[in-house]
Amino acid sequence: MDKILPLKNQIRAALGERPLDLLVRNVRLVDVYRETIVETDLGICGDRIVSVLPGEARTATTTVDARGQYAVPGFIDAHIHIESALLTPERLAEVVVPTGTTTLLVDPMEVANVAGYDGLAEFFRAAPTLPYRIFVEVSSRVPTAPGLETTGGELGPAEVRRALAWPQTISLGELDPSKVLEYKAPYLRKILAAHARNKIANGHAAGLSGRELEAYAAARLADDHECVTLDDVKARLAVGMSVIIREGSSERNLRDLISGVVRENLPTRHMLFCVDDKFSADIAAEGHIDYNVNESIRLGLDPLRAIQMASLNAAEHFRLDDRLGALVPGRWADFILTDSLTPIRAAQVYVGGRLVAESGRLAVEVPRVRYAAWLRNTVRAKRGTRAAHFALKADGSRVRVRVIEIVPDQIISYFGEAELEVVGGEVQPDPAQDVLKIAVVERHGKNGNIAVAFAKGFGLKRGAIGGTVAHDHHNIVVLGANDDDLAACVRALVKIRGGFVAVADGKTLAQVPLPVAGLMSDRPASEVNQALGKLNGAARELGSSLNSPFMTLSFVSLPSIPEAGLTDKGLVDVRARKLVPVIVASA
Repeated sequence: MDKILPLKNQIRAALGERPLDLLVRNVRLVDVYRETIVETDLGICGDRIVSVLPGEARTATTTVDARGQYAVPGFIDAHIHIESALLTPERLAEVVVPTGTTTLLVDPMEVANVAGYDGLAEFFRAAPTLPYRIFVEVSSRVPTAPGLETTGGELGPAEVRRALAWPQTISLGELDPSKVLEYKAPYLRKILAAHARNKIANGHAAGLSGRELEAYAAARLADDHECVTLDDVKARLAVGMSVIIREGSSERNLRDLISGVVRENLPTRHMLFCVDDKFSADIAAEGHIDYNVNESIRLGLDPLRAIQMASLNAAEHFRLDDRLGALVPGRWADFILTDSLTPIRAAQVYVGGRLVAESGRLAVEVPRVRYAAWLRNTVRAKRGTRAAHFALKADGSRVRVRVIEIVPDQIISYFGEAELEVVGGEVQPDPAQDVLKIAVVERHGKNGNIAVAFAKGFGLKRGAIGGTVAHDHHNIVVLGANDDDLAACVRALVKIRGGFVAVADGKTLAQVPLPVAGLMSDRPASEVNQALGKLNGAARELGSSLNSPFMTLSFVSLPSIPEAGLTDKGLVDVRARKLVPVIVASA
């Protein structure tokens, strides 16, 4: 086939020399370049828009009368870890596409930490068959904390360079400050490799300000999705970094940030939206990027600016604006038809001129993907199945211990202290003061490490919860009121080949199997969401009042977000980037 034939046809269709493939008449087109609304028709040839001129007499193979609906550019999620949705990419289509998301910019660091480069290739194998677009932010830090954690796979500079050469790659994925500010050569080489291919490098500037933030920006990191306060936003804009405003399951940043943006009338052309980490059940309940857009509008942001953030801003930032982000000739025909802009509810969603969702449901069949057997058998824990494996030895009758204190609806944590009883030479948790035992069990079959510490803020009064989703190493993380139930969690997780469980008195109360890399399910989204609802209900029965206890649990082990983390090697002081003892002193 002549490769230029589609382009010839699109030029001819724009000139009126051949019929359009699709003509959408009577739309109110949202023009994100001029920030205005135009009453017109939308002409499409192949997968591209070729005409947006009003009043033109056009013929078309297929004509749709939009009857005054708004035509909105398809939404772009500027930074997502698909694995955190708990669904494989093809199953995720069921929940994100009907909301109006047509493009995901994916950092696959979770599956990479489990299965390395081969896992990435397997993960994206079915991407061309999906009813939405995937672009790859190549994971820059696998593992996140070398020497402080055990992972199943690694991505060194050579593997990163290979992945940067993929045609669907658009950036180097998020890189945390320690790798840059300590001049670590392998990571600096990754930045340079991305820029050599004219791709940006994504940031992860949690907690940075002043001179450190300037140095981070000087290292050519382009953006940050870790802003928690309006001062964070303003500081990043001041050094030329774009701000990706995040609203995930446990990282609820949008309300505070957008309220401040509206209050101070800050410019938004360098602001984007992402979910980062959001369970599919939460997407199904409240929305995806459409939630970010609608909530921003509700908080007072002009609808056209909110839409612009979710489309053109993201496309321009990632150098995709020759293909995405606006409804103008030459761009892909990815768009939403909606009756209203306040709020936006997608009546129909088109990708490449093809109707892919209607009235909240997919309108196309998504091919079933059979993932390699090795990617479905990644939970190989050598220890952790017995209560004795979780003993923390100590002398005396009482001790003071460091405690990981969580912040509700955020992924940051702090170090606190608590006084705990020692019984039979073992430190005991104390649910009465909300101090529970937490442990990370190495599950990649490498060394059998187990690290034990204490956490506060989950509220469990009895039983235990656990999962194999544990950022970023994705070992087993368990938390509970007694050692027997911690061991029961591990046994249940091994049996289901990964996922989440809640147990009490040695019995499994609820579970969500995630056998693909121990991170995702390839079952229908509705089935997984229902199971997650039962799981959260079980956690509430055990005493937790958190909105998303399992998402919060999955981040407690993260060794890159201040201030405290837990890996299979021990308790991590994130700021000092070193292991610290759990027991501080005898009480």
